[in-house]
Amino acid sequence: MNKARWGKRALMLGAAYWVATSAVASDPAFDCTEAEGAVEKLICQDAHLAELDQKMQHVFDKAMAQLPADDVKIQKAMQRGWIKGRNDCWKVNDVRDCTDFAYRSRIVELQIISGQLEAPKSVPLNCGDNSQPFTAVFYNQTDPASLVLTRGNDQVIALSEPMASGIKYSGQNMEYGEHQGEITIKWFDNTFECQQKH
Repeated sequence: MNKARWGKRALMLGAAYWVATSAVASDPAFDCTEAEGAVEKLICQDAHLAELDQKMQHVFDKAMAQLPADDVKIQKAMQRGWIKGRNDCWKVNDVRDCTDFAYRSRIVELQIISGQLEAPKSVPLNCGDNSQPFTAVFYNQTDPASLVLTRGNDQVIALSEPMASGIKYSGQNMEYGEHQGEITIKWFDNTFECQQKH
């Protein structure tokens, strides 16, 4: 075999190897031959979602190794519920966006409860209603940045969204916006105008 032909063959083999390893790198943690439903099939076809599934598995395994035995049982049950909820994303208009949010918010939740993230100082908020005050904890080391907002016994994880000015976090039944020191919180069916307590 002459050098020119061998060089071309080596290049083709290299390209085939790159495609093969790229496919492996973008496989989810579960077996795609057993994928059921529209969401699991989408994850198997979408490199970004497959990568999030791999990250989820890594964070979940790490959390299970760090949590006390009783908490492990609780989180395993919650994970089964989370998988069911993720798979229900087929019911919404933007299935991919719903699935992406499900992964990112659950990854942050697992990182927080298992101590994989350094907990920042909580920020108390004055929203005019002090019977159930809000507190906010901002995690800038997550991807994307995240917010845990607590009011009474209710706690919601929200993820940051790109904004031209100010900041915005969105979660399930909650939206947090801040612009020039003014904070607006949409909390389930209510809207609150708030400021950080000093």
